[in-house]
Amino acid sequence: MLQYADEVRTTRTIPVAVHGLDPLARAGAVSFLRQCPELSVVDDGPRDGAGVVVLIADTFDETALTSLSRLVRAERTRAVLVLERIEELELLNVVSLGVTTILWRREVTGERLRQAVLTADRGHGDLPPDLLGRLIGSMGRRRGGEGTAQESLPGEEGMLPREVDVLRLVADGMDTGEIAVKLLYSERTIKNIIHTVTTRFHLRNRAHAVAYALREGYI
Repeated sequence: MLQYADEVRTTRTIPVAVHGLDPLARAGAVSFLRQCPELSVVDDGPRDGAGVVVLIADTFDETALTSLSRLVRAERTRAVLVLERIEELELLNVVSLGVTTILWRREVTGERLRQAVLTADRGHGDLPPDLLGRLIGSMGRRRGGEGTAQESLPGEEGMLPREVDVLRLVADGMDTGEIAVKLLYSERTIKNIIHTVTTRFHLRNRAHAVAYALREGYI
């Protein structure tokens, strides 16, 4: 028994922060995670960028993207997303931020959430089969030549084709609504794309993003 106690004391405890607009969902997640001896729930987020953040949302909109960008800006912070739904383009935005652990809210159990946190902490991926299929399909279309010469995979340096397309239209003077109509996207998706570019490349605004794209030869 004494030996077991010594092992428990030397086991690393993973700090976990839970964020979500739904107070009931957040309270439920916090309540369960606090019962896991290998996890330590913290209020303000993992210190020094170490640990895992859990973001609970109905859908991955601009608010969720802003929160995620802020939460994972520390290099060693991992993230788990618990969502009702997500569009393909938004999925690519998420993966481009280095997040590869996503759960559907309708399928989440306490044990499932615990395993996802442990998986994210190890730097591994955990996607629902349908999302994994959509991601593989998207990557396959890209590698098959559906893109521009500046194309790169999420997580690599460089802008994705859809980001270049949006910035090219911004440079032409189009607003968000006009770009959405032109590219057959929703306005929310256009805003998410621009936000992802400005966040990933540390740019101040749309004008700065266009200037960067011009300088780097994307447009």
